[in-house]
Amino acid sequence: MSFTHRLAAAACLVLVNALHITSFSFAPSITRHHVLSRPKLQPVFSSHLKRQKPLSMSADVAAATIDESSDKDPPLFEPIFKGVSRDYGMRLPLYKSDIIDGLNTQCLAAILFLFFACLAPAVGFGALFGTATKGAIGTMEMVSSTALCGVIYALFSGQPLTIIGSTGPVLAFVAALFKLAEAQNLPFLPLYAWTGIWTSGILFLRRAVDSLTVYRLPTIDFHSSYFVFCSQFRNVSVQFTQNIGKSFTNPASSFTKGLLTLIVAVSTYFTANTLRGLRSTVYFTKGIRKNISNFGPTIGVVAGALIARWARLSQGAAATLPALSIPSTFATTSGRPWRIPLMELPVWARWASALPALMAVVLLFLDQNITVRLVNNPQYKMEKGRRKNNMLDGMHADMLVISILTFFTSLVGLPWLVAATVRSISHVRALSIFDSAGKLKSTIEQRITGLSIHSLIGTCVLFDGPRSILTQIPTPVLMGLFLFLGTSALPGNEMWERMKDIFKDSSIAPKERWSAVPRKISILFTAIQMACLGAMVYVKESPIGVLFPVVIAMLAPLRFFLEKSGVVKKEYMDILDDE
Repeated sequence: MSFTHRLAAAACLVLVNALHITSFSFAPSITRHHVLSRPKLQPVFSSHLKRQKPLSMSADVAAATIDESSDKDPPLFEPIFKGVSRDYGMRLPLYKSDIIDGLNTQCLAAILFLFFACLAPAVGFGALFGTATKGAIGTMEMVSSTALCGVIYALFSGQPLTIIGSTGPVLAFVAALFKLAEAQNLPFLPLYAWTGIWTSGILFLRRAVDSLTVYRLPTIDFHSSYFVFCSQFRNVSVQFTQNIGKSFTNPASSFTKGLLTLIVAVSTYFTANTLRGLRSTVYFTKGIRKNISNFGPTIGVVAGALIARWARLSQGAAATLPALSIPSTFATTSGRPWRIPLMELPVWARWASALPALMAVVLLFLDQNITVRLVNNPQYKMEKGRRKNNMLDGMHADMLVISILTFFTSLVGLPWLVAATVRSISHVRALSIFDSAGKLKSTIEQRITGLSIHSLIGTCVLFDGPRSILTQIPTPVLMGLFLFLGTSALPGNEMWERMKDIFKDSSIAPKERWSAVPRKISILFTAIQMACLGAMVYVKESPIGVLFPVVIAMLAPLRFFLEKSGVVKKEYMDILDDE
């Protein structure tokens, strides 16, 4: 049997096992609603149900219902920097514990896992930025921005468990801005810098006086679940599916390399996903289960790299896979000076750049605050620097840091960074502590992991040793890690669960939180969200791509229109869009 035939057989075996594991990871856990829908389960869980609040949900559900009735709603505008001073006033006294609490093996496992999970997107986005801007902003700028801004954010943010990085919407906006510069015959980097300066100034002023009351409006599902699903969809469809497909269709590749790419990627995912789930099994002791589960993604990366190395050593160049590409020297991609010549942009364009800056403000504001709100969800049992069940505490300080970082990155032509949804949620879950029953008990709140992750990324920029080691890691290993990131946070996302609910037999399916809503209304609501996703993609790829943040901003008015027009009754909207 030839090596290619053996690879094909192995690929089939790995895929079957991966699909078997994924089928269980996608299934939602049993909640109070499931128990109530199945009388036979009630005696078993009766004592548990008595301890639950009437509307409590599983810890796996991403959009938990909160009770903020004890907190008086703040006014629309507060005194200058009142919100910022409140956030830092509650968090800074705990700074010492933010350091001490990060010194444990679980945080070490999270650092190793998220190091790869943050470095790989930085390199990937850097290549995409280079293509979109014709080398004006590339991999070195992206990795440098990730390291520098990540360290500063970890040190000074109000919610240090949030991971910042570049995102697909930001990339699309910059690409559209580059096309605008070409169309108007303007120098791109000065236009980018002035747009960033305007953006940072507007965000800074908003943080100075805005109490974020606008974000208390009931749009959690139309925004948060939508953003999480879009982020997961990109990780699964773009980062994994398209890259695997290219390994088969690329003329420079071969069928053997395509199969090997598939095996390495799926093996990485399968190993990480299986070992991460070991925590909820009965095998080994509690300490062994916990440690193996924590280091599962890192072990998956090592396993995938070893498989690729074995194939390369045994088969030579025919089985050599492409590896992570990191610039060999610390310099800008195009060789330009780091400081942007601001005065090269005509005076009228300096003022006109305020218009695309308004679009950027909408994008950065929503991307940052929606992700931070998801991280602050009460289901993760965080207490440091926040009032009970308050998901807004810390957001003023976080946005202030983002506005300052946006200003300085604009001056030197580095990509703007905001909270990255998938990486942030993965960070929080990697630091979650569970009891013996598998219920989330608390989360390790500290600054060490974020600081260490981005410091390690910085070493890859500055030193040859770490850079040479990382260039040995095959890209299919990172594809598998992307798949793990994309699928690990899908269960519990309400948009994803409602999409699956469309294909379920409602007569036997467990009751969900929205089961009281007529099925056709639930399907219509989900279809509208999918249409919004399609509209965002269409606008992003069109000549007016710079306006695509408007589609995101229109989600809230659309939600109110659906309710006021009677398309979705208020009582149904309150359930589907429950906060």
